Amino acid sequence: MQSVEYIAKKSDNFMRTEAMKKLRMNIQFCGSDVQVVMLTSTFPGEGKSTTSLELARSFAELGKKTIYVDCDLRKSVTLSKFASESRIFGLAHFLTGMQPLENCICETDLKNFYVLFCGAYPPNPIELFNTKRFGAMINALKEHYDYIILDTPPMSNVSDASALAQYSDGVVYVISQGNVKYHLAQKMIEQVSRSGCKVLGVALNKMDYKKYYLQKSYYGKYYGKKYDAYGYGQENLKKGEDK
Repeated sequence: MQSVEYIAKKSDNFMRTEAMKKLRMNIQFCGSDVQVVMLTSTFPGEGKSTTSLELARSFAELGKKTIYVDCDLRKSVTLSKFASESRIFGLAHFLTGMQPLENCICETDLKNFYVLFCGAYPPNPIELFNTKRFGAMINALKEHYDYIILDTPPMSNVSDASALAQYSDGVVYVISQGNVKYHLAQKMIEQVSRSGCKVLGVALNKMDYKKYYLQKSYYGKYYGKKYDAYGYGQENLKKGEDK
């Protein structure tokens, strides 16, 4: 098995960490049959991949054996968040028959946290997803992991996420605040739900903490100037230090 080191900076923001725990808990409350969770978004840059990775790590920290599967075979950014001393095989190498699955999965330096990178950019990703080989892989992963987190491409330009929904027990739709029109988001959610995949909910990302919570939050009022709802000090926010 390959080995990599997770180098993404761990969030030191209290409420951001708590929000990820709440997302994890809400998924758990969706039922014990929700094991394969797919995350998608409308556009690139909405924070879908970061949310997927942090969710997978959150499950791993809970003691659940978790694997993050990078299904963005078009323009993935996941490998940049890890360090490795050797070439990495991934999902595309397995789906094209170039490598067995065990050679493509990476063990990380975090307990219970495993990663299957995209590996390469094939010319026909959606065709690779609509194969018995991909379905058999998901079934094999379900035998060895408590949770499988699928990071899928944005839905605005390609239909990969709709193809992957058939293998998922539920989908979380990531939306960055102020970036997506309501009717477009609704259309994308309806599109992925037509596959029969259960929509678990929407994760609102990149919120303006200062605008919405600094003055009105319970923590801000209770603890005064030292802390606000997201662990910021008001004096730091006035200096523009957005941690």
